[in-house]
Amino acid sequence: MAMEPNLLKYIWKHSRSDQIFILMVILASMPTYFLSLELPKRIVNGPIQGVGFENPGDVATFLRTSLPIPEWIYSGPPIVIFPGFELERVAFLMALSFSFLALVTINGLFKLYINTFKGRMGERLLRRLRFELFDRVLRYPMSRFRRTKASEVASMIKDEVEPMGEFIGDAYTMPLFEGGQAATALLFIFLQNVWLGLLTVVIIAFQAWLIPILRRPIIKLGKQRQVEARRLAGRLGEVVDGISDMHVNDTSNLERADISSNLGRLFFIRFELFQRKFSVKFLNNFLLLFLQFLFYALGGYLAVRGTIDIGQLVAVIAAFKDLPGPVRGLINWDQKRLVVNARYTQVVEQFAADDLMESKLQVTAEEPVGRIGKGFEIANLVVKDDTGSTLIEKATADIGRDEQLAIVGPVGGGAAEFAQVLARLTPPTAGRVVLDERDINELPENYTGRRMAYIDSNPYFPEGAILECLTYVLKNQPVRAVERDPSAASEYRKFIYEARRADNSDLDIDAEWIDYGALGIESDEQLMEQVREVLQFVGMEDEIRSYGLRGTIDPETHPELCEQLVEARSAFRSRLKELKFDAFVEPFEPDTYNNQSTIGENLLFGTAIAPAFEPNQLSSNALVRTILREEGLEDVLFEMGKEVASTTVELFGDLSSDNPFFDQLNYMEPEDIPEYRVALARIGEAKVADVAPADQELILRLPFAYTEAKNRLGLLDDGMKARIVEMRGKLREALSDLETAPVAFYDPEQYNRAASVLDNVLLGRVASNVAEGPERVFEAISNLLGEMGLTDEIFAIGLEFNVGTGGKRLSESQRQKLHLARALLKKPDILIVNQALNTLDARNQKSLLEAVLDRAKADEYGGFGVIWVPMNPALSQAFERVLLFKDGELVADDTPSNLSKDNETYRALLDG
Repeated sequence: MAMEPNLLKYIWKHSRSDQIFILMVILASMPTYFLSLELPKRIVNGPIQGVGFENPGDVATFLRTSLPIPEWIYSGPPIVIFPGFELERVAFLMALSFSFLALVTINGLFKLYINTFKGRMGERLLRRLRFELFDRVLRYPMSRFRRTKASEVASMIKDEVEPMGEFIGDAYTMPLFEGGQAATALLFIFLQNVWLGLLTVVIIAFQAWLIPILRRPIIKLGKQRQVEARRLAGRLGEVVDGISDMHVNDTSNLERADISSNLGRLFFIRFELFQRKFSVKFLNNFLLLFLQFLFYALGGYLAVRGTIDIGQLVAVIAAFKDLPGPVRGLINWDQKRLVVNARYTQVVEQFAADDLMESKLQVTAEEPVGRIGKGFEIANLVVKDDTGSTLIEKATADIGRDEQLAIVGPVGGGAAEFAQVLARLTPPTAGRVVLDERDINELPENYTGRRMAYIDSNPYFPEGAILECLTYVLKNQPVRAVERDPSAASEYRKFIYEARRADNSDLDIDAEWIDYGALGIESDEQLMEQVREVLQFVGMEDEIRSYGLRGTIDPETHPELCEQLVEARSAFRSRLKELKFDAFVEPFEPDTYNNQSTIGENLLFGTAIAPAFEPNQLSSNALVRTILREEGLEDVLFEMGKEVASTTVELFGDLSSDNPFFDQLNYMEPEDIPEYRVALARIGEAKVADVAPADQELILRLPFAYTEAKNRLGLLDDGMKARIVEMRGKLREALSDLETAPVAFYDPEQYNRAASVLDNVLLGRVASNVAEGPERVFEAISNLLGEMGLTDEIFAIGLEFNVGTGGKRLSESQRQKLHLARALLKKPDILIVNQALNTLDARNQKSLLEAVLDRAKADEYGGFGVIWVPMNPALSQAFERVLLFKDGELVADDTPSNLSKDNETYRALLDG
């Protein structure tokens, strides 16, 4: 169904009842607004000027209400509505003044309620619009994504519709509210003096005619700005996605020139837009000020002549001061209407598609989804791309549900496209594809998406933990509600109410989405067993455990595990001699200097939580520097830093930056040497207090990164080590007074929440000069934890490893293995593998393929069919049947052995 192309109609369609209600509220606010304009005239003419109070004891009637009809319309006696109360002059003044205050307050409350209501209405409709656009994206045909940039889609949904939210609330309320106030003020001016009223109408009419004409070019420029900004967002996204190609091809300057060109076009469009916008604003303000000039000149003249009294003139001027706001608001509303409607039209055009998937195909399942009964029936299949090129020409085949089938062919021959058709990623142009005796395009996704699995060579994982990436395919719809306390339940009901008002999804994202029954399990523990099994199957169990050892855990959520890891620490230390690690592993001890650590690490003696306390930031840390200065260590470390810099510049200053000697410099980069050479010449023999702060930090950075055991410059003696250990205690005491601890200190008896599992068990340092020392320690700790029965816990920690955006923290082969593991975890009836696992070597590809085929026949996994498009055609010989494509045609369908004998094209593929 196409979206409503007109924004005002879209707003009215989805907020009609709210619009009518707020319009009634606005109408109800007009009488009090009119009275607030009338009262100043009565206050000035009555108790202030003394009209009606010429004699002592005179009284005036308060709240006497009559219809305000001017004499030139009706010359009879006043039409009294309420007779009122008689009050003396001062009492009358106070009564009128407090009445004015009450009316102003009521008007303010009306405005507050109206603005709040229309703000909520606007945000609700903006939410609806964004969700509707996103819903359309989810139903796009896959071919649309080949020419749609993700960054542009995100920009349109997030940024381009943002200004519509404010206008949506004002679409109908603004012209009535501002127009009502303007009309009320105009009516009031007419009632005071018809000529001043006519003059006001003429100026405002001229303004209303001229300003929209001048703003038309602004609308055109706004469209150009929107298109250019969208293009810029798309190019920025492309640059980020293709950053590796830019680096390997030296095209960074080309990208700079392109982006600079885009920014230049955007600059001139925006500059022209600003010029025109402020010119129109100047003219608008001038016309209103000119009208004010006429009021003072002409109104003053009429007051001098006695045509109108002073009270009327004051009231007219007061009414006029309220007039520019509503008039300007109406003009701005019309401008915004044109701009926002143009923007809305552009967005609707961008999201328009005639071949959207029907929304009913993506609904949740009302009943358990049954298994696929029969396989595929393909008849006269024709597939063309969006350029009209034929990819598959009249292919016909039947594929059983439990069949093991390979699809091969030359590159571009149609094999990969055929697999995409079976996976429902590419729609047939002609012909028919039937699955389980139903047209595949008429099957709901809750059937095909749960009973089939598809993987290809380009897996994508959203940012999150490995476990989230694996279980993503199991989260098809909520199966169990989450329990909430009364307060949270009340908030959730409000949330759902608003979601339904905005026609958003009311599915609970916090509910349990994994259907254990469909997986044949009953608990989280059994799910974890299946997760571990599929990861072990694809060969990733050891890698996950490695991530676990390098991960962190919170002692508050895992108290028992942390206690066990502290026990593992003691056990590992007791084995150091037995393992012959005592010569190169030095544990951390609170009262001992660790020779394998830097001075900064020894001083800190913990894991930094706040970035300012990272060892490489200590030279610029004000607290650390203060304590060093108080203990007399700042001068000593500064002199040590100068010695380190001088020695390094002297020894390495003439070497090329790629010299292997620089591998030993953990405290200075080769490109830093010239900077230190200049700094040393500038500092000379000066003390730290006489040196510029920048030079202080530069020099002090070196001793904090200095390790005597590795750098061996002979700058640390036992006395200096003792002073550093003493300073360690003072720093710890100072940091313990802070509200939030910036450092998690090392304690042999406690678990360090900021350090990794591996570092907690080790709680020390490995000498850097021992070959494969870290690897040997890693293996020993891993074996120890296995002996203690903590393998499952470490594996669970590894599953929390964040894979990064798109899974880029994983290697390509890891992503492809994880993709296969995820597909197997959902226990499909048919597994489709389209040129996946291509980053694995031939031996691993073959072994994994054979393992999948064996798994597909095993009863314990339910039995499933396998349709595989191998990158290496030789792997097709492991299958029961092979479909051979060439130039888009299905040229053969037989067993691998028969094709090897009789088909020249197949033999050529095998020979490679």
